[in-house]
Amino acid sequence: MLLHFSKMHGLGNDFVVLDGINQSVYLNREQVARLSNRNFGIGFDQLLLIEAPQHPNTDFHFKIFNADGSESGHCGNGARCVAKYVRQRGLSWKRELQLSTSTATMQAVLEDNGLVTINMGMPRFEPEQIPLRYAQKSISYSLEVEGLRYQVGALSMGNPHCVIKVDDIDKAPVHKIGRAMSQHSYFPEQTNVGFMQIIDREHIKLRVFERGVGETLACGSGACAAMVVSRLQQLTEKRVKVSLPGGSLWIEWSGQTNQDQDRVSMTGPAKWVFEGQIEL
Repeated sequence: MLLHFSKMHGLGNDFVVLDGINQSVYLNREQVARLSNRNFGIGFDQLLLIEAPQHPNTDFHFKIFNADGSESGHCGNGARCVAKYVRQRGLSWKRELQLSTSTATMQAVLEDNGLVTINMGMPRFEPEQIPLRYAQKSISYSLEVEGLRYQVGALSMGNPHCVIKVDDIDKAPVHKIGRAMSQHSYFPEQTNVGFMQIIDREHIKLRVFERGVGETLACGSGACAAMVVSRLQQLTEKRVKVSLPGGSLWIEWSGQTNQDQDRVSMTGPAKWVFEGQIEL
């Protein structure tokens, strides 16, 4: 099978994007993992497979595969790349697109300045929706990892996230604690782990250990999760700059958890790197 692909990134969070509309694509978990290998494959954090819409009110559906071949339900950086891809490849000339994944439906707006704004949907806090093995929802949960106890915020942005507040992002134990926390027994589907440093009320710094991937240069849904946690803890305003190792995103959320229209929006870049083909 000869696959035509595009390599894209959102703040260094890199993707292989496949057009599943104009070519037939059938990949198993082992093939995805082989393609993700940065020495023997193409190399990527996630693979994005664009498909025809599954609902009449959407324009495109896309699947998200992590580097280990597991499937994810949401990816903010990936959604921006999908929006930029379908526009540049002529699959759609709309400025506003409705995109769906296995767990979410979101609006993407291609801005005049080249950035892309994604309506990321509403954060979900009920433990069974994250999912998290806790009896009642809370702003903060106490979890033990590697013999130490951490206070974490937990929520779903279409995929599970927990957020740990730290004093110095550069000294945060992202790899050791991130890996252990992502596989904590309280998270039955594992979780993405964000390490957040508050700079001021309009700026936070963040590093994210993504489940099935490891630390990435940027995580869009992780940036949204961190902003939501900081907002709930009354540490930030409703619009926040989130600085990640690969660059910055702008996240907006009012903090009204009981309003159906209170959705999180994310604005950031999506860049084309190169195109190619590979035989499986």
